[in-house]
Amino acid sequence: MGKNNIALDEVRGREKHVGRKSSGQDKDEGAMDKAKGRMKEAAGAVTGDKDKKSEGRSDQRKGNFKDKKGKAKDLLK
Repeated sequence: MGKNNIALDEVRGREKHVGRKSSGQDKDEGAMDKAKGRMKEAAGAVTGDKDKKSEGRSDQRKGNFKDKKGKAKDLLK
């Protein structure tokens, strides 16, 4: 069944990009990571957990990177 679906996609002009994300997916993931990081940082600040706070900052940096990666992909289209 899976083989037929791939052939059908190829006939319709759609190719499967294995392992690649679109610029929109990168930007969406970046936004989610930034939001998750802000929540972790706030939770760490409220509870006094320095590790959780730094984990939140790390997630925000990771989100910024993914967002910039998505924007760079847009520029290269």
